[in-house]
Amino acid sequence: MLLYIFLLGTIIGFFLNVCIYRIPKRESIIFPPSYCHHCNTSLRRQNLIPIFSFFFQRGKCSYCNAGISLHYPLVELLNGLLYLFLYNKFGLTLDFILLAMVFSTLIVISLIDIRYQIIPDILNITILITGLVYKILEPKINNLFLDLVQSLLGLILSSLIFLLIIFISKGGMGGGDLKLMAALGFILGIRKAILTIFLSFVIGGIISLILLFLRIKDIKDPIPFGPFISTAFMITVFWGERIVNWYITKFFN
Repeated sequence: MLLYIFLLGTIIGFFLNVCIYRIPKRESIIFPPSYCHHCNTSLRRQNLIPIFSFFFQRGKCSYCNAGISLHYPLVELLNGLLYLFLYNKFGLTLDFILLAMVFSTLIVISLIDIRYQIIPDILNITILITGLVYKILEPKINNLFLDLVQSLLGLILSSLIFLLIIFISKGGMGGGDLKLMAALGFILGIRKAILTIFLSFVIGGIISLILLFLRIKDIKDPIPFGPFISTAFMITVFWGERIVNWYITKFFN
């Protein structure tokens, strides 16, 4: 079963690469079929095998010999591994399906934000709708109204915190980050939303210092925050309950 889950993740990872390339350009993610971005030749079946086709082709297009970015197989591999981790934690459940969709969307968001420094609204809306559908369908939720209240509080609190940060930083953080954290806050609820915000700034601070130290970025260069929010959300999904319980036990007992 693990192999099937991993393969599913890599296949969807291939589609994520299409989304990463086309969504910022406002192109259809369905038509035309996948093609080389250099010579516009439609790819054949042997060119569409996740991860392996990159190595079979030695990192080059089979038709025009143009180089293929390493991020393509890395995205496919990452998505496959994340699906494995989610399956290991949740099994084949509604939680797995929801979070697999959200994790995949976060990969797309992160790569687009790194490349273009934008987070398209359609991706944030996708996360929000996914969370809402989950709340309605999840049989473990005993009181839908109370759970939705918790979700709305997570959304509102996340929005207010990021609005304050945008105001203080005078636009140093974008509206896309606010919308992303609001959508994730809806899924997480208030406690885990606070943890995710805290972790995103810790991760962002560490990575920013490393980039500055290595002189990859200058102090005035913008650094996309979407990947930090995405990473923090994933950490919260896997270890959030443990972290929150440890904090409460440590400081309030």
